[in-house]
Amino acid sequence: MSDNQKAINREPLVPLEYHQQLVEYIQKKETAVWNWAQSEAMRKSNADELRDSMLRQTYRMEPEGHPNIYQACHTAMAKLNIEAPVTLYQASDTTMNAALCFIPGEIHLIFYGPILERLGPDELLALMGHELAHYVLWMTDEGKFYTARRILDFALSYDGSAPSHRETARLMNLYTELFADRGAALVVNGVGPAIAILVKTMTGIATVDPAAYLRQAQELDDAGKSEGHSHPEVFLRAQALDRWWQQEEMLQDWIDGRLRGPLSIESLDLLRQQDLAEMTRAFLVRLSREIGVNSDPVQTQIKRLFPNLREDAAVLDLNLIARDKIDDPTRGYFIALIFDCAMADPDIRDEVMLAGAKIAKTIGADALFVAALKRDLKWTKQASDRLMAKATKAN
Repeated sequence: MSDNQKAINREPLVPLEYHQQLVEYIQKKETAVWNWAQSEAMRKSNADELRDSMLRQTYRMEPEGHPNIYQACHTAMAKLNIEAPVTLYQASDTTMNAALCFIPGEIHLIFYGPILERLGPDELLALMGHELAHYVLWMTDEGKFYTARRILDFALSYDGSAPSHRETARLMNLYTELFADRGAALVVNGVGPAIAILVKTMTGIATVDPAAYLRQAQELDDAGKSEGHSHPEVFLRAQALDRWWQQEEMLQDWIDGRLRGPLSIESLDLLRQQDLAEMTRAFLVRLSREIGVNSDPVQTQIKRLFPNLREDAAVLDLNLIARDKIDDPTRGYFIALIFDCAMADPDIRDEVMLAGAKIAKTIGADALFVAALKRDLKWTKQASDRLMAKATKAN
């Protein structure tokens, strides 16, 4: 970690790619819901409820009684080009934390537990930067990212919310926290205080060595994807922030790998649901061409899933379903598609199975393919071995 290195000409706060893609998806796929969530009546109702809740449940800190805290807030606001009236609150919750209650055109920050007592001046400024970055995001482009967040919140409030809604909301929360961490670093011109507040809120410890914690975090660089629900794990946030500050190449790929991991049919968000549908279409096109024999039953089977499939549709690039891109359950899904096509037409079953075996070997799923042959189709080892040997020779 080097706070001074590349500490000038910082890029402004820009929503992450996931934020952009999600907003585009909702605007296109759920236009009516989008327009409803953006309505002025909905925004006013939410603002009134928030103000009432804060007055009832917190202590409102006046500027005269807490000048240093207000000064830190105004300093951070200037760094982030925010102009708005400010009100700060202390909640009764004993857990160290802070939060923004978003009302357009107003700053309302709530502090929890003894967090204000535990932070040094730079750490307090970083905390303000983090919370105010949420405001920056929610105000960007006429509030469209906040609208997306509100739609997801409403979706989750119903018992019938889909797993894809829950996964989408989870991922939006994770990406939003990384965005806010960048705001913390920008206002103090370095990552040290920003990492320190992460560790202090996680542990309650009074003194933190940010560089030492970052070294600790880097030992977990291969720890797999985040399991966080509202915030990524602190070790991951520290790494992501430092990599962003150092302007590392391929940062977006690293972040996506750590927050989303390989595509998994068992944890699809709305965006990956769409991706998997398109991959399925292209996979079936590729399989039908690999078979090399026209079959009306197989085409009928495919068109049950994609009635408007064109003969000149694009085929799937098998690199998209290689070992590092999808997980085993998703590979099992593609194997099941092969079996469905094979069972659709007994007259060309051998051709379909050979085409499927060749694909399985290409994407590193031959062991899963053989296991599925035994489990689902009751093939013997000898039959499986013969098929895989043919596939190896054909490849």
